[in-house]
Amino acid sequence: MLPPQLQTDPTWSPPEPEVRPAYQPVEVRLDRTETDPESWTLGRINAWWHAPDGTTWCRLRLIGADPTWCPYDPERILLLPTVGI
Repeated sequence: MLPPQLQTDPTWSPPEPEVRPAYQPVEVRLDRTETDPESWTLGRINAWWHAPDGTTWCRLRLIGADPTWCPYDPERILLLPTVGI
């Protein structure tokens, strides 16, 4: 569930003192369509936030798109290594 502010203002951000900056490469599964059932794209998480209800949120930036806050879902957002394997 979205925080109330994000439901009415898509540019809303959590209070800056509660945000942890990050640089985490990710691969994100996009919404499925009939023509492309398994579409993935690269992006990065550049901040983390824990909502008062305990939900973990990330500021996600996909290639070619503005960053947006979304709940972290490990089934949809795969964390990629940041250093050698």
